[in-house]
This record gives sequence, structure tokens and C-alpha cells, in this order.
Amino acid sequence: MGSRTERILIVDPDPAAAKELDRFLESRGFYVSTYASIGKAEAAFEDKMPDAIFADVSADLIRKLVDRMDDEDAFVPIIACHASESAEEVVSALRAGAADFVIKPYHDKDLLDDVLAKMFDRVRVSRLNQVYRQELEAANRDLRAGISELRADQRAGRKVQLKMLPDRHFESTAVSIDHMIKPSLYLSGDFLDYFPLDENRTLVYIADVSGHGASSAFVTVLLKNLTNRLQRNVRRGSSDDILYPDRFLQRINSELLDTGLGKHLTVFAGIIYHQERKLAYAVGAHFPMPMVGNAQGEWHFLEGNGLPVGLFESPTWDVYEMPLEEGFRLILFSDGILEVIKARSLDEKERQLLEVVSGGRHTIASLSDALNLDAITELPDDIAIVTVTDVVAN
Repeated sequence: MGSRTERILIVDPDPAAAKELDRFLESRGFYVSTYASIGKAEAAFEDKMPDAIFADVSADLIRKLVDRMDDEDAFVPIIACHASESAEEVVSALRAGAADFVIKPYHDKDLLDDVLAKMFDRVRVSRLNQVYRQELEAANRDLRAGISELRADQRAGRKVQLKMLPDRHFESTAVSIDHMIKPSLYLSGDFLDYFPLDENRTLVYIADVSGHGASSAFVTVLLKNLTNRLQRNVRRGSSDDILYPDRFLQRINSELLDTGLGKHLTVFAGIIYHQERKLAYAVGAHFPMPMVGNAQGEWHFLEGNGLPVGLFESPTWDVYEMPLEEGFRLILFSDGILEVIKARSLDEKERQLLEVVSGGRHTIASLSDALNLDAITELPDDIAIVTVTDVVAN
């Protein structure tokens, strides 16, 4: 393989693992520097920022690395490397800001190639966004015609996405549901849906596909197609996977891996049992967790965790259950909501969000107003919100 210009930094206290990864990356033509700790790598940051970092460090150190990279103009992805595939390790790394997660030892070189391809796709997109305005002004007539054609394709794709969404307002004899999606680009990687499974059960889920743009939007099409098929299967009696949150996530996982798109997503899927007045749900690394409130205005985040969907071959998810009081309210968010809250840490952002909702802002309109969403012209990430209200509350 010919020489490349990208420079990759390895931070790993395990010399054997670091050497193995160093040899692999150099065989792919990258410039590689290896350090045993972040402290020893500090001088490399000051000299010249790397194009990517593979780091076997704690979630706190990943967060510090992400904060350090945020001070730079260029996007520098951080790939977490651990000799563990537990849900806690994966979720902690992704919550801390890691762009992806790989398992040590590095036996699967094809997987590493896929991670590199996805990673540098994101780097290229980030750098393209930095110079987009200048390139657009300097583009010639043929390029402008190509951009116009691309925009036409995006408009068509956006129309498809909008048609896939459920009615903005849904109401049954048991619940009232509303939603909002604000994409950061023309196409969204966030998706949501809700519909009655039968007279006693309503399914509501929210998903956030990794990345942005057309490829992520395409996964939302697959997701909608899958839920439609699973609903038909129930009516035909051929399968009942959609009636169980954990099996629903397993079906999404298997079909996403079968596509070979290299995409994964976070999902929260919940089934509301109206007669039993309970919520059964599964969590596919989704955050922030949904909030539930009662008629007295008391709110809290739901508990639970689980692996991302589309990363592992045969994962399992726990099913959590909680009772629902008369007059309950439930709010689901995608993680883009945290990007518009001005706070340094994730905990502070979640606390501020809880304060906003606890203060009476629990409708789509009041949340949008409280967070000033309509005034933000360039969102850092897609935002999706779903509100579920017990009809008794009305």
C-alpha cells in the first residue's frame, strides 16, 4: 500500500498491544506515533495535531482528550481501545466522546479497516464543512450545477423522510403523543415512531444513527421498513418480535449488520401497557435517558443501559419495567438536545434539562421555547423529541 499523509497517534500503556496496532497502521501507509500515556503524548499535540487517536484510557481521560480536540479547528476522532466488550465499557467510552470502539487484541483486521474507513470519512466531512463557504464562492459553473443537482436529491430525500414519520399528533383512548425533529443537515440521522400494537399496548421508540447526511438517513429508511414488516408479521401470526423491546432491538441489530453499511445506532424502545399501567423498555446505549413525570409535577430520568445496536454479532438487552401513575407524562430526547444546552459536563447538561422539564416545560412548544430551538440556525447535531401524555392528564 502506498504512503498516506494522515498521522495517527496511539496512546496505550500496553507495549505489546501498541506495537501490534502500530505495525498494522504502518502497513496501511499511515504515519504512526506511540505513547504510553496522555502525559507523554502532550508534546506531540503541541507540535502538530494528529488526524486520529487510538487510546486505551479511562472514560475520564477520553473526555479530557475530546475537550482538548474541541479547542482545535479540525475534527480529530478518538477511537477507544479496550480488552472488554461489556456494555458499561462501550457506553462509557461513547458517552465520553469516543468516535468508535474496538476490542483488544486486534484479531479482526477487517474490522480495523472498516473503523479506519469510517473514521476518515468523518474527518473528511469535518474538513469539508470548514471550507464549504469558500469553496462554494470559488466554484465554477459546472460545480455549481452539480451542487444544484445534489440539493435536488437532498430535497427528494427529505420528503421521503418526512413521509416516514408518524402523524405529528397521535391520540388514542389512552395516550396523546407529539414529536419534533430538527436536522442539523438537510437529512437527519435521528428517527422516531409510535403506533398502537393492539388495544392495550402502544410502542414508542427513538433512534439516533451514527454520523450524519445521506448514509445515516438511509438507515432510517431501513428502520421504518423493518417496523412496518414486523407489524405485518404480528397480524399474519408469523412472528411477534415487535411485541418485546429486547427482541425488537435484536432484529434491528441483525438487519443492520446484514446491510454491511458500517453504521450503528442508539435506540430507546418502550411499550406502554394501558390496562396494567406500566412501561416495559429496552435501552440500546441511548442517552439522555427519557424522563417520566407524574400529575404532581415530579420528574426523573428512567434507569437502564445496554449496548449500541449494530456493533456486535449476538448482543442481548435487558427489559426494564416501571409502573405508570395516572396522569403520567413521558419525554424522549435524542442526544442533540444536550448540544444546545450550555454546560461543560454531560451531568450538568442533564441536570439543566431536568430543571427545564420540572419547571413545567414538558410540551414540544414549551420545550422549544425554553431552549430557544427556533432561533438556532445551525444545529451542531440532529434533535428529536417525543412527548407521551396520559389522556387522564387532559
